[in-house]
Amino acid sequence: MAKDPKFTAREIAQMGWYTARMAKRGIASQTVHLGDLQKKVDRIIDGAREREQQQAADQAAADKAARKARARNVKK
Repeated sequence: MAKDPKFTAREIAQMGWYTARMAKRGIASQTVHLGDLQKKVDRIIDGAREREQQQAADQAAADKAARKARARNVKK
């Protein structure tokens, strides 16, 4: 399994809410379907992973631009 990303406060709250709803449904009946809530939690996790990848790509692009700018300044 892949490493879990860092979650925002909103994502943590949403996952907590969905987990509580799953627990409530589980108390009501052992045969109840939880797939819809599990999919929502999975989407939150996938979204957090995508956000981290995008942030890493943005940071790499910013670092590259900074190196280019420093190289131009050194030549002058």
